[in-house]
Amino acid sequence: MKKILLVIMGFLAVLPVNSQNNYPFPLTDLHVHIKGKLTIEDLVKKSVDDNIKYGIAINCGVGFPVHNDSQIDSALQIFKNYSQFYVAMQAEGREWLNIFSKNSRDKFDYVFTDAMTFTDAKGRRNRIWIKEETWIDDEQQFMDYLVNTLVKILNSEPINIYVNSTYLPAQMADRYDFFWTHERMDKVIKAAKDNNIAIEINNRFKIPSADFIKRAKLAGVKFTIGTNNADENFSGAEYALKMISECKLAQADFFVPVKKKR
Repeated sequence: MKKILLVIMGFLAVLPVNSQNNYPFPLTDLHVHIKGKLTIEDLVKKSVDDNIKYGIAINCGVGFPVHNDSQIDSALQIFKNYSQFYVAMQAEGREWLNIFSKNSRDKFDYVFTDAMTFTDAKGRRNRIWIKEETWIDDEQQFMDYLVNTLVKILNSEPINIYVNSTYLPAQMADRYDFFWTHERMDKVIKAAKDNNIAIEINNRFKIPSADFIKRAKLAGVKFTIGTNNADENFSGAEYALKMISECKLAQADFFVPVKKKR
């Protein structure tokens, strides 16, 4: 009997491990785009294969296909038969509040934004993921302005999640810890906590840092997992899983949206 048991255990040891067994709890990536060659049917299969639920984001704002209230219903209609997915409004730029009504916002399962688009003190529109559209006269002044802008966003814009959290332009990104001081972190964390806004752990950019996440957890801030994929080439939630382990995050530390009827 003992010999049979050893044979069975040896057989089980070489079986492929289901990815679900590697997760400490069910995972949901709330920041995925239908981009590149990725189709919604591809995402259906990917969700099953990776055992990760998804929230699909629709970019809404100036310069995007969805840029007024009249386009919201048709954009959401695409997902009518895909109830397994959450659907998010990605609020682009700072003008979005003047473009979309509360009624339109409320049709989405959740709303998120970032601080990657803003107008600086000299009236220059910054899109800080594009080097040529990022104006940095003085790095410390730029960082203070970015943080103050982000705090204003969190205090005044009706969102559920702050995404691409703590993103820095390429010119500064290699000195993340230098620019993201504890004082700056705590300003952002306090604003998120005061307004019940979750903070995204981003797989693509590998932000925010473990230090930031630990401070946010201590303050009682909730988190989400997000990727913000540029195309079909993304997989899993490696960075989020690393942060979940390193920062000792539990399922209760994550924000879960409520699906709307469509």
